[in-house]
Amino acid sequence: MNAKLFLFTSLLFVLSVFVNAQKVIQLYNGKAPGSEKWTWNEKENSKNMFNAKVVYNVAQPTLTAYLPAGGIQTGTAVIVAPGGAFHTLSIESEGIDVAKWLNAKGVAAFVLKYRLVLMNTEDPIGEVMKKMGDFKKLDEENDTVVTMAIADGLKAIEYLRSHATEYNVNPKRIGFMGFSAGGTVTMGTVFNYTSTNRPDFAAPVYAYMNALKKQDIPADAPPLFICAASDDQLGMATHSSDLYNVWIGAKKIAELHMYEKGGHGFGMRKLDIPTDTWIERFGDWLDIQGLLWPERPTGFLANVTWKQIKDWRKAEEERLKTDWAFLNRYADENKKLPAPKPREQRVVFMGNSITEGWLRTDSAFFAGKPFVNRGISGQTTPQMLLRFRQDVIDLKPTVVVILAGTNDIAGNTGPSTLDQILNNISSMADLAKTHNIKVILSSVLPAYDYPWKPGLQPAVKIIAINKKIKEYANKNGFVYLDYFSAMSDERHGLKAGLGDDGVHPNLAGYKIMEPLVEKAIAEALKKK
Repeated sequence: MNAKLFLFTSLLFVLSVFVNAQKVIQLYNGKAPGSEKWTWNEKENSKNMFNAKVVYNVAQPTLTAYLPAGGIQTGTAVIVAPGGAFHTLSIESEGIDVAKWLNAKGVAAFVLKYRLVLMNTEDPIGEVMKKMGDFKKLDEENDTVVTMAIADGLKAIEYLRSHATEYNVNPKRIGFMGFSAGGTVTMGTVFNYTSTNRPDFAAPVYAYMNALKKQDIPADAPPLFICAASDDQLGMATHSSDLYNVWIGAKKIAELHMYEKGGHGFGMRKLDIPTDTWIERFGDWLDIQGLLWPERPTGFLANVTWKQIKDWRKAEEERLKTDWAFLNRYADENKKLPAPKPREQRVVFMGNSITEGWLRTDSAFFAGKPFVNRGISGQTTPQMLLRFRQDVIDLKPTVVVILAGTNDIAGNTGPSTLDQILNNISSMADLAKTHNIKVILSSVLPAYDYPWKPGLQPAVKIIAINKKIKEYANKNGFVYLDYFSAMSDERHGLKAGLGDDGVHPNLAGYKIMEPLVEKAIAEALKKK
C-alpha cells in the first residue's frame, strides 16, 4: 500500500473509534400534540433490578444526534428507538451504545426519546415489571401513548429529512431501528408513513407487534432487518418470524436473524453467546443495501472503491492485533537504507501523520538532504517509543527530530496524562542520548479541536505539554523546537491558511516549519 493510501487507512481507523454527541433536538415547538396537559419532567434511574440506566416520564420527545467523524460519513442515518414497554427507555444498550457502533461505520445516529406512560414511583423498572404478567391490560394502558410514540417516530423522520443537509445526511437514506416497544414504534412508522416521513429501511429488533392496530403492508414498503431470539421470555419470537413471513409473502425485502438463545432485551449487552454479534449482522445487511458507502463519494473517496476500503479496514484491524506499534511499517526501508557515509550528518524525523505527511506534501524539502522520515499516521508516544530503536537508533543518525503528543491528547490509543506523554518523549530522548544522537524536541502543533474527536478542547493541554517539553529540553541540554508560537492563532489553534482541517499542516504550514527545523538542526549539530 502506498503512503497516501496508508495515511488514509490509518486515519479512517482512528476516526472510526470516536463519536460525538452533537446536540439534543426538540421534535416539537412547544408541547407535543395530544399531550399538551402533561406537566411532568423526564427522569433517569440506574438503581434498579437490572442495574441499567433507564429514562422515564418522557413528555417532550427529543432526538439526540450522534454524528460520525467527518472523514468516514456515509450519508446514511438511523433513528434509534430504545424499548421499555412504553414506560421506560433502555437508553444505553438499546440507544447510545447502538449509536456509537453506527458512528464507527460512518452512519449518523439519532436516539429517539418518545413519549411514555407516566410512572408513579422512583423505581420505574419495578413498577413496570409488576404489569408484565397481563399484556392485554398493559396494551390498554399503553394504547394512547403508543399512538403518540408512533407520531413522535414519524415526526423524527420528517425532521431529519428536512434537516438532512445540516447533519450531512442523504435524505434518501434515513432508516429506523427499534427494540421491543421501540420495535413497535419502528413498525408503526412503516405502517403509517406519508411521502414526507417514510423510513427508507427499518430494523425491528425483538419487536412487540400486538400493540399495532394497523399492519397493512405498503406498496412501497421499505426493506426490513429483523432480529430476535427463540427463547424470548415474553413470547415475542413469533412476532418477528411472522413479520418476516408476511414481508416475504408480499415480495418485499427482508432478512431475519432468529437466535436460539438471547432472551428478550439482549440489545448491545455482552452475554458470551451469538447474540453478541447481531449488530455485526446488521452492518453486513447495511453493506448489502449499499448504505455503508456514500452515494456520491467526494475527495479521496472518489478515487477508491468500497471494496478497497473494507479490505484496508480489515488489514488495519488485524495489524493492531499483531503489530500495535507498526514495527513493519518501515522494516523493509530500514534494511535497504545504507549506513551513513563518512561525515554524513543524517537526521531522522520521528513522529505521527504531521511528520509522515510532510514528505508527501513537500518532498522537495527532503530531496538531496540526509533526512529520513519515519512518521506514522495516528501514532501516540508509546507506539513511537516501541519502534524507536529500529526506526531511529539503528539508522545511525546524527540528529533525531521528535514531534509527538497530539494523538495522545486525542486519546488515539487510550487515555494519557501529560506526565505520561512527557515520560515517553523523555525515554526516547534518553535512548537517543545514550547512543550519541543529538536530540531536537518539537512542540506539539496548535490545534483548537480534533476533527476526529470534536469537543476535547485540546488547546489548553497542548500549551501545558509544550511547557513541560521545553522545560525538560532545557534541563537536559536538548534543542527545543517551537513550532507552536509561529503557527498559533488567537484561539491557540492552527492559523487559517496553514492547514485544511485545523490539525495537519498544508504546504503553507510546512513552509513555516521548514526554516525552523533547519535552524534547530544547525543548533543541535553545534552541541558537543
